[in-house]
Amino acid sequence: MSQFTNMKILRAEHLGMCFGVRDAIRLAVNKASESPITILGELVHNESVLTSLRERGIDIEHKLESVATPTVMITAHGASESTLHRARSRGLNVLEATCPLVHFAHRVVAQLVREGYHPVIVGKRDHVEVRGLVADLTAYDVILSTDDVAQLKERPRFGVAAQTTQPIQKVRHLVSLIRERFQASEVRFLDTVCQPTKQRQTAAIELAQNCDAVVVIGGSNSNNTKELVATCERFCARVFHVQSAADLRPDWFEGCRTVGITAGTSTPDYLIDEVEDRLRQLVAVWEAESEADALPSLAG
Repeated sequence: MSQFTNMKILRAEHLGMCFGVRDAIRLAVNKASESPITILGELVHNESVLTSLRERGIDIEHKLESVATPTVMITAHGASESTLHRARSRGLNVLEATCPLVHFAHRVVAQLVREGYHPVIVGKRDHVEVRGLVADLTAYDVILSTDDVAQLKERPRFGVAAQTTQPIQKVRHLVSLIRERFQASEVRFLDTVCQPTKQRQTAAIELAQNCDAVVVIGGSNSNNTKELVATCERFCARVFHVQSAADLRPDWFEGCRTVGITAGTSTPDYLIDEVEDRLRQLVAVWEAESEADALPSLAG
């Protein structure tokens, strides 16, 4: 009998696109229908979404100097004031799709600097959102590990904020390490991790704790998707990061009774549906094979 019969498929309570990503895509599509636009960098970190945008005639350039349309669009990840100034200085119409929660993170960092704190950002140094947060600062640190905390120089006052898609548990842990190492310093933490990230992280933990395997859907370079993978791996032995249903392999789920599905904040609904449909197709095939195996032989 097949080891895959009666396999249940569960979705995380919170998964997939957040409102910031949906709004950014909607804005890009609407504006492109009126006049040519160029997006400065990847609007979201999902190749399926980017392909769809290109098919609509939207240009994507990573350097401001390469923009050839009258309008340039800033991605959901935001940009520094210096980048916005450079764009306007070139005579470009600047269309902002920056997520409101990323805007909030920018305001928080600026506030910490105004109040005399040395800014420390918990995030990936090379991520576009983090580059936007720090580009206008004269002094700052970016940390993501215990080793990074060990490299910090002593300051009288640290002001800590985070890339919006970092797991809040990781952020709080690093803040506690800073406080432990610099006990004579004032360490102020302002939480800039966005609510959709927190919801998806919490839901991913609950899902992983109750599944034999978890499929995480999202772009290969999506930070929040990678963080979902890392979180699920803490609670489930079999976790698979896929970009589409085509990436699924039947042998991953051998012996599984329950398989969970979650997805990053830049993953469109149709990709989630396609992955679930493909899993259900596999279950149907396995159950049919099991029934065939159970039939008595008609041979004499």
